[in-house]
Amino acid sequence: MDSGDFRRFGYELVDWIADYLDHAERYPVLSRSSPGQTKEGLPAEPPMQGERMEDILADFREIIVPGITHWQHPRFFAYFPATTSGPSILGELLSAGLGVNAMLWQTSPAATELEEVVMDWLRSLLGLPEAFRGVIQDTASTATLCALICARERATDFRISERGIPGWAGEPALRLYTSTEGHSSVEKGARIAGFGSEHVVTVRTDEDNAMNPENLRRCIEEDRSNGLHPCCVVATVGTTSSTAIDPLGPIGVIAENYGLWLHVDAALAGSAAILPEKRWILDGVEKADSFVFNPHKWLFTNFDCSAFYCRHPDILTSALSIQPEYLKTGQDCRVVNFRDWGIQLGRRFRSLKLWFVLRYYGVEGLQERLREHIGLAAGFASWIERSADFELMAPVPLNTVCFRYRPVGATLPEEELEAMNRELMDDVNRSGRIYITHTRLRGTFCLRLSIGQMRTDLDDVKMAWEVLQQSDVVETRRRER
Repeated sequence: MDSGDFRRFGYELVDWIADYLDHAERYPVLSRSSPGQTKEGLPAEPPMQGERMEDILADFREIIVPGITHWQHPRFFAYFPATTSGPSILGELLSAGLGVNAMLWQTSPAATELEEVVMDWLRSLLGLPEAFRGVIQDTASTATLCALICARERATDFRISERGIPGWAGEPALRLYTSTEGHSSVEKGARIAGFGSEHVVTVRTDEDNAMNPENLRRCIEEDRSNGLHPCCVVATVGTTSSTAIDPLGPIGVIAENYGLWLHVDAALAGSAAILPEKRWILDGVEKADSFVFNPHKWLFTNFDCSAFYCRHPDILTSALSIQPEYLKTGQDCRVVNFRDWGIQLGRRFRSLKLWFVLRYYGVEGLQERLREHIGLAAGFASWIERSADFELMAPVPLNTVCFRYRPVGATLPEEELEAMNRELMDDVNRSGRIYITHTRLRGTFCLRLSIGQMRTDLDDVKMAWEVLQQSDVVETRRRER
């Protein structure tokens, strides 16, 4: 593609993206594609000859777009935010144009040093300990895996790294602790890092769905009495189901007393700590050994961009660094080589888009948007609480509301309530006007509404409430009364 065509189609695509972001509400939030529909619209074999960009873009609009679930839609209330913004997209565009591989300082000094700077900025904004050193990973799952590897190596004096799992056979099994509300990436990381699923201990939560420190202590003591080796605890700030906040202070004291690595998973909720009034969610983080949150969730930076901090970068690099001759440079003793700080060797220039976002919005601009989202969630929760037919299922400390439909005056078994709420969820999602998802809290089926898209406002949240109340499920029950 010559520069003339690149400019022409580049302008066209930027115009399309700008229009899309301004009017994403024109699309149904949840894709209405049936399984296999997109594949059926595409040829089974690649073209032998190059095709016109006009035809490629036409197929994008006619075949691909109908199969898109619109995460940037202002009424996308499912799962968690994965929001982007204009500055982030422009930073990503520059990163793609530069095509930098930021594996070593020497392969692009600016990429490494900008990453160091923006990670220091974020550390300061969240009030994290100055001893924490930061690196950008792709996702929190990868960051958690890195933390588990660090915990494993510290607990075994790097013997697993050097001799492998068989070489460690016969020693007490390493035990990993997280709450029953901990993220699935903890177990996946435990499998990859060699702990094994059966050595992931799920600690019971309290009535607010947060890890109970005394239950953690009892689990550790029981394992020690059985000859097992407690190694690591993963605390969660903002659980996926309900944004419950594990008490980091008491958990940190326990981890310190028993010599456990404490990793804090704040993938979604960590962004809220840039608000002074929400900094309490990280009370006790000074006792953590590692910490992760995702700017690509709720800090308006497009996927993927995960901020991982480690108090012991020497352990991290000792566990992950491999030094082939072809990667050695004369600057290694004076600089940071981030390829030693994660799983991948090759690294994208992710700090550029994060830098764009932080500079364009500024701290106050980001805080304003987060406060708005938290306020909208609180407002939606208040409507639930005042309703005779809906009930709130968990506290709402941040941006996620867990609730369910329970018709006033009806005495229904849990199985019937679950079926009714599933039907309600499917009904409103089919409408295309909103998209919500579900979870289970203490075994009870709940609906979830998570607010965090850049363009979501009060009207969008009001529409969500109206759609729920006007659904066929609710209307039918209302007529029956």
